[in-house]
Amino acid sequence: MMNGTDVTIMQEGGFERQFSRPLTIIAAVCAILFSVVGVLGNLVTVIALLKFARLRRNATTAFVISLSISDLIFAAVNLPLTASRYLHEAWILGDTLCQIFPVFFYGNVAVSLLSMVAITLNRYVLISKPDVYPRIYTNRGITLMLIAIWVVSFSLLLPPLTGIWGRLGHDPGTFSCTILKKNGKSPKKMLFIIGFIVPCVVITVSYLCIYWKVRESRKKLEAHAGPRRSTGFQKREDSRVTRLMLTIFLCFLLCFFPLMLVNVIEFKAPVVHVIGSILAWASSVVNPFIYAGTNKLYREAYRQILCPITSTTNVPGARPTCSHSSKASAPQIQ
Repeated sequence: MMNGTDVTIMQEGGFERQFSRPLTIIAAVCAILFSVVGVLGNLVTVIALLKFARLRRNATTAFVISLSISDLIFAAVNLPLTASRYLHEAWILGDTLCQIFPVFFYGNVAVSLLSMVAITLNRYVLISKPDVYPRIYTNRGITLMLIAIWVVSFSLLLPPLTGIWGRLGHDPGTFSCTILKKNGKSPKKMLFIIGFIVPCVVITVSYLCIYWKVRESRKKLEAHAGPRRSTGFQKREDSRVTRLMLTIFLCFLLCFFPLMLVNVIEFKAPVVHVIGSILAWASSVVNPFIYAGTNKLYREAYRQILCPITSTTNVPGARPTCSHSSKASAPQIQ
């Protein structure tokens, strides 16, 4: 039922949920804006990291590219479809896209988190086990990790996709396509725990271990002679990159946790649902700005793509040293 300002929809459970027209317009505008900025920002990020040799040869960069590709897919596929449903206040795109939409949405969330898990573990091994690092992060090892991240992430959606546990379909209450109950059962809580909570716990514990290891190393250095200049620069770069990746994780958590919580506990307030959604969409946009704003090497990579003449002029003054791994621990990612 629709009047001049509100959209009132009778849900399957029998209660009404009301979306004001200004609310749906704001959501649609945000989805369109984030889609354009997200596609451009993440596409430039992927190209820049692939072309910038000083970053490309570091194992961490491979996982950052994986994270950027998942954000690119989210911005290019999910956000335009989301804008359509808020503009029309209904799902008008057919059953096939209704199946594809939640697969890409939840699959890309899982890819993003598992990529961040891989980044965090990479930083931990580099800092705590530098002798083991080059044996683990070879070209073959990194490729297998990337394949595992994407296969595992989308495999989590097989139960609802095949109808074994829950189903993918249209939710009239939010005019969206999502994971629904089948025979009174839904895998949403299981997916929330396995695909969100567990990776977040692994990342948090890993960063605590990194912090403890860095603090322990600093105490040992203070008890002995000062570090050599070369290792001092390398360790400073290691710390910068680790702080950058921690910032990325905290921003992701801030963006996605509200929506995940709203979906799992099935919160009824439309405004809360839309605010949570907008925050989640922002996660596909913010990373390129964080890279550019907090790390000199990433800024130089962007500059090579966006301002090649200026970049060429500045390159001779740049340090030739690799950013965050030793020669032995920097496999080539070509």
